[in-house]
Amino acid sequence: MIVLENEELKVTINPKGAEIISLIDKSDHTEYIWSGSPNIWGYNAPHLFPIVGALKDNTLMVDDEKYHLNRHGFARTSMFRKIEAAPQQAIFEIRYDDEFLKVYPYKFEFQVIYFLKGRTLETLYKVINMDDKTVYFSVGAHPAFNVPLVKGENFEDYSIEFQYDDKLIAHQISEDGLFNGITTEIPTVKQELKLTKALFDQDALVFKDIKSRVVTLKSKFSTKTIKVEFPHFNYLGLWTKAEAPFICIVPWLGCSDTEGEFKDIIQKEGIQSVEKGHVFESMFCISV
Repeated sequence: MIVLENEELKVTINPKGAEIISLIDKSDHTEYIWSGSPNIWGYNAPHLFPIVGALKDNTLMVDDEKYHLNRHGFARTSMFRKIEAAPQQAIFEIRYDDEFLKVYPYKFEFQVIYFLKGRTLETLYKVINMDDKTVYFSVGAHPAFNVPLVKGENFEDYSIEFQYDDKLIAHQISEDGLFNGITTEIPTVKQELKLTKALFDQDALVFKDIKSRVVTLKSKFSTKTIKVEFPHFNYLGLWTKAEAPFICIVPWLGCSDTEGEFKDIIQKEGIQSVEKGHVFESMFCISV
């Protein structure tokens, strides 16, 4: 495990998935990251690459060729190589090889870079094109935060405050993880979405058309907050499970396929690209 630490926070990262498995406030030992449980949800804060969400029939189409690729891609289950680890910065990478090329036919390097600055953890994604053609991909984060954060509180004591007074239109996801064409408006009060388990009866809430690029998880009783800033991400998801004491706040560049559609990667909704010889970068921040 790799540990980043300053006077205020201690962050632990697992090289498998380059995943944050712990983010602790050193002043009172509050743990912000869900610990993971195979009986509920076995991840903590996975990174999603080279796709976000689900593909129809778990099939990626590239130049009329079909490749089998599971939901959210392979980064979250891959062992990353540590390039650098300093007290407040770490760099991890995976690079194309014969096994990756069997499911994703592009030559790439994918880096996850962490910077710990005060009470903020910055996460930078880099997609490096090592091919002789344009590389197409999606990328996203999926951190799960403990809710409640304070003993004696409940999930329903929390809300998510949006940067702007957005009209929240959630795009419904089927059991297969695909958009089914159904949308629902989620009510807010003064830019705040009150959390209830019933909100997630139909799985995740995925918002495609919001202006907010900052959301804050807050309690009506305690002063503990989690702010997630995602200036370059076009989609935002929220997700939990009925029996789970966490909320996932997930900024995405890309999304699932839609039922009844089967498109080449170039035509996929929200797809990103990086030209030959270039590097794609995008950052999000967690502040507590």
